[in-house]
Amino acid sequence: MGFFDFFTGKKKEELKESLDKGLEKTKDSFFERLTKAVVGKSEIDDSVLDELEEILIGADVGTPTTIKLIAQIQERVKREKYTSLDELDRILREEVASLLEKGAPDPGLIFRDLPCKPYVIMVVGVNGVGKTTTIGKLASQFHAAGHKVVLGAADTFRAAAVDQLKAWGQRSGVPVVEHGMNTDPASVAYDAVKTAVEQNADVVIIDTAGRLHNKINLMNELGKMKRVMQKVIADAPQEVLLVLDGSTGQNALRQAEEFSRVTEVTALAITKLDGTAKGGVVIGIADQLSVPVKFIGVGEKIEDLQIFDRHAFVESLFKRN
Repeated sequence: MGFFDFFTGKKKEELKESLDKGLEKTKDSFFERLTKAVVGKSEIDDSVLDELEEILIGADVGTPTTIKLIAQIQERVKREKYTSLDELDRILREEVASLLEKGAPDPGLIFRDLPCKPYVIMVVGVNGVGKTTTIGKLASQFHAAGHKVVLGAADTFRAAAVDQLKAWGQRSGVPVVEHGMNTDPASVAYDAVKTAVEQNADVVIIDTAGRLHNKINLMNELGKMKRVMQKVIADAPQEVLLVLDGSTGQNALRQAEEFSRVTEVTALAITKLDGTAKGGVVIGIADQLSVPVKFIGVGEKIEDLQIFDRHAFVESLFKRN
């Protein structure tokens, strides 16, 4: 069951419209280039596929994933004797959806059925990707789903991060554990998890410093935070969510690779897709990393942080006006 299947009526339509609007720049750029590529052509030949390869790379799908997609399309055209350009659109949809299937979460479980209590999520990512805003929106959505949430302001190197998280907590009616600026992030994480246990909370979300300053220091810092949380809950954190800025294209993939080397990333949130024509990066990241994309950001509103639904994503991305 897809994410949108859990809604009916006006709410379902609003969420779909938000997704369509958020991917509009990527979609318009893609179809404009695709239309130009097939003008005057009558069949799927090598020249069309060469143009398609350039278009996919231009949409920041990435070279390895693009090569894989083109090879799969070539094989299907050869095996199934497809020649019509109308069929190219359908084949591309199906192959992209297939790539996105790898590790895809069940959209119905994320806000509804938590695997444990409290469910500890440690959020990582470089400064500027929308990490703290993502945490605030997640907290609001968990809270709206009936879960008791605690936030931990463990990005203690940036005053704006602590203040921003406190503002989100007040806005959502969610308590924030914070020790202020230039304090030990691990102690904040420890107290946040301890508070969540004492208050019988369902979810605790820990913010972390957004700096790719030094791999060893970053690994040590995140490792220390995990160890102190495990003094309270043995297997915490159950989720390490990496937030990436989709508008940075292939830089987002490189950030994901860097963070995956220093800590065990279990899920991805890709933000700011509404401000870019590089939405194809979602496809490349999902294909290149063995980590599921769980959330995408397609706008400023709280509900614009959406659970990633691969079928809805493909439908929206390939929806012609």
